Amino acid sequence: MLVVYLAALVLLFVTSFWRLNPLTQFIERTFTLQNYHQLLTESSFRTVAIRTVGMAAAVTLTDIALAFPVAYYAARIATPRVRNALLVAVVLPLWTSYLVRVFAWKTILEGGGPAQWLLQHIGLGGIRLTFSNWAIWIAFTYLWLPFVILPIYAALERIPPSYLEASGDLGARAGRTFRQVVWPLALPGVVAGSIFAFSLTLGDYITPELVGNTKFIGNIVSDKVGVIGDLPFAAAYCMVPVAIMAVYLFMARRLGAFEAL
Repeated sequence: MLVVYLAALVLLFVTSFWRLNPLTQFIERTFTLQNYHQLLTESSFRTVAIRTVGMAAAVTLTDIALAFPVAYYAARIATPRVRNALLVAVVLPLWTSYLVRVFAWKTILEGGGPAQWLLQHIGLGGIRLTFSNWAIWIAFTYLWLPFVILPIYAALERIPPSYLEASGDLGARAGRTFRQVVWPLALPGVVAGSIFAFSLTLGDYITPELVGNTKFIGNIVSDKVGVIGDLPFAAAYCMVPVAIMAVYLFMARRLGAFEAL
């Protein structure tokens, strides 16, 4: 952790204060705030950052809404055989390549594909999915859903049945039992799952490029490094998701999310 991860972050942070000489195309290892000034003053970079964070938040909330009923059914209702089959079905997509799943959704969501055909037959043919934020949202929601289901399932499975029985014996109805017993005990699992969905969306650049043809933070960083060779600016832009995730992980720690990982 110290050598591979934290040392790399420190080097990334230090590099963000260097600059690329526009004439020689060499990196000058002198302290400057030019990269951060450019990030704050140019609206295009702020727009990309806001778009990325907004998409990460939307995907996280959608995955939680879809994952909780599945996890609850598997943990509290399903028979052992059905539970095992359901968990295998949740994990099964992870056995295939990430790129295969992304290209599969690109095929499904492209113009004239199955998704567009379905929308036309239910009266929503005016909605355009090809290379849109809707397509990115759908693809991301599918990609990270297993990572949200499993922590929530683990948290729900650990709730003693006696707690639910005691709540019912004391006169609480199903809704109140859920709000005051199930949800507080499952919250660490929910937050743990949200860490995966939020962080993975925040740093991904392949899905926006292939499915939505839209620029996210990762795409800008990739272009700056691979096309222009401006490593210092790319390092400075990388500090944006790092700072966001640092705050997010601090809040998750306060909510006990790491206990459900």
